[in-house]
Amino acid sequence: MICVALPGLAISTEQGQLTGHGLEGFYRAGRRVLSRCQVRVAGREPLAVQARMTSADRARFVGTLRVTPHGGPDPDIVVERTRSADGTELIMLHSAAARTLRLPVEVALGTDLADLGAIASGSVGPELAASVHDSGLRWSCVAGASSVTADPPPADAIASAGLLRWDFDVPPGGTVRVELRVRLDGAGPVRAVGRAATSPLAPAQATGDDPRVRALLATSVADLQALLVRDPAHPADTHLAAGAPWRCGLAPADALAAARMTLPLGTRLASGTLRTLARTQITAPGSRDGMIPGPRRDAGAHLPPACTGTEATLLFPVLLAEARRWGLPDQETEELLPAAERCLTWLRTTVGEGPYLSDPQPGGPARCETQAHAHRAALLGADLLDACGRPGGGALREWARKLRATFRRDFWIDDPGGGRPAVACTPDGRSLPHLGATAVHLLDTGLLGGGAHAPGLLDRVQTEQLARLLGSPAMDSGWGLRGLGAKEVGYNPFGHRSGAVRIHETAIAVAGLAAAGYEKEGAALLRGVLTAAEAFGYRLPEMYAGEQRGDGRAPLPHPAACRPAATAAAAGVLLLIALAGVRPDAPAGTVTLRPLRGAPLGEIGLTGLRVAGAPFSVRVSRLGLAMVEEAADGLQLGV
Repeated sequence: MICVALPGLAISTEQGQLTGHGLEGFYRAGRRVLSRCQVRVAGREPLAVQARMTSADRARFVGTLRVTPHGGPDPDIVVERTRSADGTELIMLHSAAARTLRLPVEVALGTDLADLGAIASGSVGPELAASVHDSGLRWSCVAGASSVTADPPPADAIASAGLLRWDFDVPPGGTVRVELRVRLDGAGPVRAVGRAATSPLAPAQATGDDPRVRALLATSVADLQALLVRDPAHPADTHLAAGAPWRCGLAPADALAAARMTLPLGTRLASGTLRTLARTQITAPGSRDGMIPGPRRDAGAHLPPACTGTEATLLFPVLLAEARRWGLPDQETEELLPAAERCLTWLRTTVGEGPYLSDPQPGGPARCETQAHAHRAALLGADLLDACGRPGGGALREWARKLRATFRRDFWIDDPGGGRPAVACTPDGRSLPHLGATAVHLLDTGLLGGGAHAPGLLDRVQTEQLARLLGSPAMDSGWGLRGLGAKEVGYNPFGHRSGAVRIHETAIAVAGLAAAGYEKEGAALLRGVLTAAEAFGYRLPEMYAGEQRGDGRAPLPHPAACRPAATAAAAGVLLLIALAGVRPDAPAGTVTLRPLRGAPLGEIGLTGLRVAGAPFSVRVSRLGLAMVEEAADGLQLGV
C-alpha cells in the first residue's frame, strides 16, 4: 500500500505495523526517514481487521484488542491508524469497555536512513542508534538525520530501545489520540504540488451508466496530483514523476507522454513539462544537437535497448502542437517554439537523405514505433511552424510523404493471415516479424489535436488488418493489450516488453482504433481495462501480467511495476476522453466531438475539463450522440 504526495512516500503492508522489513517505511526524496513504527497497547499488538487507501496520499488501518479481564470474546479497544505520505501518523484508541481503562501505549521506532535504491537491492545496514530529541527521538548518520516528534509528548522516551511510552486513562466510550510527525532534518513539512490551490490539473469528474467511469477518473486524477513534482530551480514549472516507488524522478519520455494524455485537464502541466525539458535540451554542436536527453530502456529479447531520448525529442513538438490546440496561450507557445524547432531540425538532420530514423543512433535498428513517432512529429510540427509563421513546414511534410510510401512497402510483412507490420528493420536489412503492442503507435497520428485526422503510416487495408490483429485473442488478454502476442517466440506474460499488459499502449490502441473507425476492437480493449481497473481498486499499475482473462481470475500484478504511475494514471483520462472523442482547435475557436457510436459503456458525462482555458463539459447519450454542456464563450462545435 503506497501513499504518495511527492516528495513524500509511505509504504506499508496490510498489517499496518511498520516492521522495517522490505520497503516498509516513510520516505522523503528517496530516503527512508522511518522504517519501523510498531504500536503495542497493554503489551500486545492489535489484531489487524482492515486496511485501505482513503486517498492517493493516505491509508487507514484498523485493529482490535480485548483488554478487559473476563470480558468475553468481544474486543473492547479499537486502534485506528491514519498514515499519510506527508510524514504524519495519527493513532487513535476508541474504548467500548464498561469502565475506565488505564492503557499503557508503546510505539517502537527505528530507521536506517537508507536510500530507496539500496533498500530495493537488499544492501542496507542495521538500524541506527537513536537519541532523545524534543518530544521524540532522532537518528543521524553521514547521509543525514531524521526525527520523530509526538503530540502529546510521551511520558517516557527510551533511546536505547527506540521506544516512546504513554499511560492513558480512557473512560467508557472515550477516545485518546497520539500524532507522530516524521521529518528529515533540513526539510520542512512535505508540500505536495497536487495539494496546492494552484495545481495545474483540473479536478475533472465523470458520471454515467457504468459506475466504474466515475471511480477510474477520480483515482486517475488523484494519482496524477500525487505524482506532481516542481523543478527545484524553477518552482513555477511542474512535471510528473514517472511513478512510485521506483521512479520518483524525471523520466523525459514518460513525463511528456503523460502530460500529453492529460491535456483535457488543462495545458499548465504541459507547459511546465515542456519548459523543464527545454532547459535540458542539448545545444552543443554535433549529432545530438537538439535532442532531449534520456536514458536507454530495455526493449525485450528481440531488440537492443531503445533510447528514450529519441522518443522524448519527437514527443516535444507533438505535445506543444497539441497543447496549442487545447488552448495553450500564444505567448507560451512562442516561448517554447525555438526548442521545438531544434527538435525538428535534429530529426531532419539525423535522417538526412534516408527515409528512416534509427534508434539508438548510430547503427541501431529502424523501429516501427520510432517511425510512427517521427512521422507524427513531422506532420504536427509542420502545422505548428505554419501556424506560427516559421519556415520548414513544407520540407517536413515532404519527408513524411516519402516515409509513408517506403514504410508501407518495407515494414509490411505479407503472410497467409493478411500480413502484419514488422516490429523493426535491422541495419542488415532483415525485417523482424513478431507482433507487439508497439504497433499501436501507428494508429496515433494526433489523437488529441483538432482538425482532420492526419494520414497514417499504414494505408487503409493495412490499418484494417492491424485493427483485426490487435483485437485478436493473441493480443487482447481480456484485460488489455499484451506487449507481445501470445503465439510469438519469447512470449512471457510477465515480460515487461514481451507479454505484460502496459496501460499506456492499451490506451493509445483504444483511442487510435476509435479514431480510425474500428470501434468494436477499441471498445473490447476499453472494457477489459475497466475490469482490470476494478480489480486494482482503480489505481492502475503501469503494467500487469498478460495472462488470459477467465472465470474466477483476476489480473496478476507485476512485481516491478510502479503503482501509481504517471502514464497509467494519465491513460485513465485518455480512455474516457476517447469515449467522447473530444478534439479541440482553440486557435480556430472550434471543438469537434467524435464519440464512439456504439456507446459501449452507456451514457457518460465528463465535467470539469479544460478547453481554451475555460471549463468544458460534454455528455454522450446511450445512442452515442454527444452534446456540449459547458464551454468557453465563442467556442463553436466543429464538423
